[in-house]
Amino acid sequence: MENDMMGDKLILRGLKFYGYHGAIPEEKTLGQMFMLDIDAYMCLKKAGLSDNLEDSVSYVDIYNLAKEVVEGPSRNLLEAVAELIASKTLTTFPRITAVRVKLWKPNVPLVCSALDYLGVEIFRNRTN
Repeated sequence: MENDMMGDKLILRGLKFYGYHGAIPEEKTLGQMFMLDIDAYMCLKKAGLSDNLEDSVSYVDIYNLAKEVVEGPSRNLLEAVAELIASKTLTTFPRITAVRVKLWKPNVPLVCSALDYLGVEIFRNRTN
């Protein structure tokens, strides 16, 4: 996979937020749990040598950005939520050169079948 070959990254796994995104009215009124994973690609060598947070990006800041988007204004599509998280991450943190966002719904309304989740995964870098 191309993005796995990029090197250093900050890793956030299993983030859980309650939001009101979806294409059906019940999703927008009742809301539901959303889960996501984020990989933020950047060189970590300087931070590794200096042991100084100033040379990295705080996981907490990335977490708070994702929380703000997922718990924020309703979107119809997971694609739009993931795209907003990716674009805000790249805009807010200039040291991050690329970002992978995996966003999913663990409970999907109107799907009467056993499944783990439905979701999207996007990869964005400063050139796309």
